[in-house]
Amino acid sequence: MKSMYERCMEVMPAVAKRATTLGVTGSEGAYLYTEDGRRLLDFASGVAVNNIGCRNERVVAAIKDELDNMIHVGHNVVYYESYVALAEKLVELTGGDTKVYFSNSGAEANEGAIKLAKYVTKRPGIISFRNSFHGRTLAAVSITGSNAAYRKYYEPLLPAVYWADYANCYRCPFGQKKGKCHMECLGQFEQIFQKMIAPECVAAIIVEPVQGEGGYIVPEKAFLEGLRAICDKYGILLIFDEVQTGIGRTGELYAYQTFGVKPDILTSAKALGGGIPLSAIIARKEIMDKWPAGAHGGTFGGNPLACRAGLETLKIIEEEHLLENCRKMGAYFLEKLQALQKKHPEAIGDVRGAGLMVAMELVTRPQKPDAALTAKIQSKALERNLVLLTCGADHNVVRFIPPLIVKKEEIDFAVTVVDEILQEEGR
Repeated sequence: MKSMYERCMEVMPAVAKRATTLGVTGSEGAYLYTEDGRRLLDFASGVAVNNIGCRNERVVAAIKDELDNMIHVGHNVVYYESYVALAEKLVELTGGDTKVYFSNSGAEANEGAIKLAKYVTKRPGIISFRNSFHGRTLAAVSITGSNAAYRKYYEPLLPAVYWADYANCYRCPFGQKKGKCHMECLGQFEQIFQKMIAPECVAAIIVEPVQGEGGYIVPEKAFLEGLRAICDKYGILLIFDEVQTGIGRTGELYAYQTFGVKPDILTSAKALGGGIPLSAIIARKEIMDKWPAGAHGGTFGGNPLACRAGLETLKIIEEEHLLENCRKMGAYFLEKLQALQKKHPEAIGDVRGAGLMVAMELVTRPQKPDAALTAKIQSKALERNLVLLTCGADHNVVRFIPPLIVKKEEIDFAVTVVDEILQEEGR
């Protein structure tokens, strides 16, 4: 009998290939069940979607209830309770001075955020960061700097996009050492404004508050504070792409709350819908109020099922104290990985994280990326029933994205698996 992977490759293009060849028949909590009868601990979480676990019973019940009322009515045509209630809840949770617009995916939200910034400021320029990821639609890939393959053969892309270096303290692009630098990652903007684009021509700076695909890079708080100050000085809008960092991943509902730096616009997706496609643009009222009817839209954004799932997701996070568990388990995970780093200092160059957005960077010697070892850890972990993903500009970072419901014993299992593999590889 053919596997799901074999069947898929017969009817779908190569672009449908995924990180594994697994065929999955069920899911529950932090686990996946495969077509060959295996139970896998899922530390990918659907790429940071299943923050409350797979197939949460409360979300399932909420969707079933909503199905009895409506499936689709069109937010461009009528208003309905789940849409309004979710927007109200997000406004409440982001300080009460915001408004919300719903769409379906992170890329859509980022496209909309770019449009909003350009419309409001009447400026053409966008500054993004090298090694960033913001999506694969044409405008989103225009501001994505993590992989040339995402852009290959799609040029020309969105014009007036300019690039800055992200604050990576482990691999400082300016050759500085953590704690002894002069924040050249902020000083570079004066060079950009002098030599590439005048600040009065920049609509927005878009940044991941923790860089995701670029390697789970956690910046110093001063970096984000500095971006906020630069934007305030020149009338530039600050956009936080919180597609991956949002909905509790860093230990607060949004990472801007973790760092204490509020953007003008943030985008939210992935975990927002509890597994159902849903995204949001959340921005200050005075910005949103300048975006008139017809300037942006979409048929399925904020559909009744997704909004009802989103509402229940936020309730679960609050009522089951998942932010607290995220902070507690995140600290425990980092502690265990730091101990592992001491045991394997020649292989593990750096461990870092914010909440349960945790990473381990693999090297062959101090700071030389080891993509081969990283790939082996991913594949051998899968053989041991642990699902992991990799990332990083040099493909040498293992990222751990467990659901926010994760337990100590599950973290212990993951760390033990990685430890065993490193020993097998003689590292």
